[in-house]
Formats: sequence, C-alpha cells, structure tokens
Amino acid sequence: MKFLNRRQNRGTGLSDNDPLTGVANLFDLGLVFIVGLLLALLGAYHLEDLFSEDSEFTIMKQSADGRMEVITKKGKKIEAMKVTDEKTKGTGQRLGTAYRLKDGSMIYVPE
Repeated sequence: MKFLNRRQNRGTGLSDNDPLTGVANLFDLGLVFIVGLLLALLGAYHLEDLFSEDSEFTIMKQSADGRMEVITKKGKKIEAMKVTDEKTKGTGQRLGTAYRLKDGSMIYVPE
C-alpha cells in the first residue's frame, strides 16, 4: 500500500506533510454550507413560490427612508410599482376602506 501512495505522490509533487491539502476541502465544505443555508431560508420564509411558474402573489416593502414599493408576480411576469404622494384625478369605483392601526399596520376592508 505504501508503494501505491508514493507512486501517486511522485506524479503530483505533493507529500503527506503538505498543510494546504485540506484547504480545497474546506472551500468545498463552505460552498455546500452556503447552499444549504439558502435553501433553509427559502423554506423558512415560504419563498418557493418565487420559482413556480403558475404562482401569484404581492409583496409590499418599505425602505429605510420611507419609500414604499409594491411587487406583484403573476405567472412568469413580475412587476414593481413605486408608491408616490402625487394626487391624481379620474373616475372610478370605490373598492373598500383601508385603516391604519396604532402599531402602524394597515388593514383593508372590501365593501
């Protein structure tokens, strides 16, 4: 068995005492850990719908400076709309009422 190990080491130029032989394995282990962590986060936040072709959902996010953005996904199409303070005019139909609670959350009540 020692004869085979020496023969393999002679071709690569590496010896058994080389301290850097395990570094490549640590890098691979780190990549596997990162991929596993990403998959765990997707599962914990139920974000599997991001990759489904027939899913529909809406996300409303607010940045640190108070700007709001609505992200809507319908099938393969994803749209992002920014909420502004601009006033508009036009005719339309009333759909419901929105209430802001004391804790800052909002509730929409359809009519």
